[in-house]
Amino acid sequence: MKKFWAEFKEFAMKGNVMDMAVGVIIGGAFSKIITSLVGDVLMPLISLLTGRISFTDWAIKIPSASAEGGVIAVNFGLFLQNIFDFLITALCIFFIIKAVNLLHRGTSGSKPEEPATPAAPAAPTQEELLGEIRDLLKAQAEKGDRS
Repeated sequence: MKKFWAEFKEFAMKGNVMDMAVGVIIGGAFSKIITSLVGDVLMPLISLLTGRISFTDWAIKIPSASAEGGVIAVNFGLFLQNIFDFLITALCIFFIIKAVNLLHRGTSGSKPEEPATPAAPAAPTQEELLGEIRDLLKAQAEKGDRS
């Protein structure tokens, strides 16, 4: 049992797990901010531009086949609202990451390192070329002597 708790402690205290936990908490708080931005700021402006139409009220009502009657509402307006929330969230995260990358480049004092291109093979030196010519001439001379 001690081994289990030691392994669990090692797992829980790893940097990645702690970073992920902080990210989830910050993400939850950020989600509330984005939901408020969309619901309280952007959607009223869009509603004003579209003649005070509210997406959340858009629904298809289907009569129920049950004995009790009633209707089944397919709230596609809420679905559209959630898609809009997602797009705004993705856009905000994009801008934040872009700003962090810009700040990161600014603090390092230079652009991020370019991936190293493979160097061209070094050209043979004059001595190496002369040695190869000598060897070829020797080989030809030996062939000529044998014929």
